[in-house]
Amino acid sequence: MTGNKENNSSSGGNRPFYMFPKWSDRFGAILFVAANLAVAFAAFVTVYYFAPQTISENYQPVQPLPYNHKQHAGDLGMDCRYCHNTVERAAHAAVPPTQTCMNCHEAMNPDSDQLQLVRESNATGLPVPWVRVHKLSEFAYFDHSAHVTRGIGCASCHGRIDKMEVVYQEENLRMKFCLNCHRHPEKHLRPRDKITTMDWAAPHGDQLALGLKLKKEYDINPSTECSTCHR
Repeated sequence: MTGNKENNSSSGGNRPFYMFPKWSDRFGAILFVAANLAVAFAAFVTVYYFAPQTISENYQPVQPLPYNHKQHAGDLGMDCRYCHNTVERAAHAAVPPTQTCMNCHEAMNPDSDQLQLVRESNATGLPVPWVRVHKLSEFAYFDHSAHVTRGIGCASCHGRIDKMEVVYQEENLRMKFCLNCHRHPEKHLRPRDKITTMDWAAPHGDQLALGLKLKKEYDINPSTECSTCHR
């Protein structure tokens, strides 16, 4: 017993022995703060992820000149491919060069004030600075030709462009939107010669029956592997 007391005295007298460091007394407070920060971060991510400005749903930028899709694609019945002429053979849908506009407007309303920027572009060779509306994230790959040549109509992703005076992004174009189509393409398939017919609908309203028929006929089996879109 005497030896033990002497050992205790030599090692620091009657100081208490701590199994954990002193900062552990504040562990509860640290845990509380960390938990609140985690909740706040999760809330921020959720709000940011689903915010309209993040997913671009209903995004409608101001264009440099008032091109009216309703007038051209709707009232005049112009085919989408007249202007966006690469959709069937390339990944991107080309923005038409000024000469495409001038093919008609050299004779039709050539002196319209609304066409001033088009005339300047035609004279200088500088493109009209159109503002892109539909844009996927940089880490996602999308091929227009792979879709329109297999029976996916323009309206499935872009909505009824023929009714839009100013084009806006109707769908959010998030991964869930794409995966739903890849898992059930029959809900969107149409005859290949109807891909740009905006008001097309399945005969008798039976999209599912026609879609399943076209899925087999066109040998449609979309992949849902990550590498399909993330390359």
